[in-house]
Amino acid sequence: MIYLLSPEVKRGCIHLPVITFNTFETTIILDTYNLLMFTSKQAVVSIESINKDWKKIPSIAIGNATAKQIEKYGGTVAYMPETFYAKNLTEDIVNKFKHKNILYLRPKEVSFDSKVFLASKDIVLHEKIIYETSCITYSQEEKPKKNAIIIFTSPSTIRCFLKNFTWDKSYHAIVIGEATKKYLPKNIKVSVADAPSIEACIKKAKSLI
Repeated sequence: MIYLLSPEVKRGCIHLPVITFNTFETTIILDTYNLLMFTSKQAVVSIESINKDWKKIPSIAIGNATAKQIEKYGGTVAYMPETFYAKNLTEDIVNKFKHKNILYLRPKEVSFDSKVFLASKDIVLHEKIIYETSCITYSQEEKPKKNAIIIFTSPSTIRCFLKNFTWDKSYHAIVIGEATKKYLPKNIKVSVADAPSIEACIKKAKSLI
């Protein structure tokens, strides 16, 4: 059995959402920025509810799903990196957008943190926290069955899952990227998706069956 902990429902997976989203801001002034950065679909959804003028500014999109959400709302994807590794991404930003005034619209908790690296290259990455994740509570009867494959799409899904349930040694974890993997307990069975998307996580999970 494959358990997906994201709020999204996907065919072939048991839906066990462990997080919910809360938007922080009610107004955000974007006039001074000429490039936005998004690392999640939810950040795009949140800014759409706060200031629809964000679509006038080109965006860096981390991950295909984020890029699709930007385009769905009528925004422009200026760049989508091939990988989500912080070092590669920050080097790309330095090479391509050194003279841009960048605003990173982000969740409260992130696995991506490149401010220090960019600052060493004289690039100031402005940040605005626009949403946070909260844990959904489950009873012990709803704990995944033994030998389950469990898909984690963010550090928050790991935190909230472990807040509800103890880890069973028969489980196999699938994570959306190396940055998320760091938040898992040590010495457990884990595989990393080949791309930073839920679809890639599901494909990896099915390959284990």
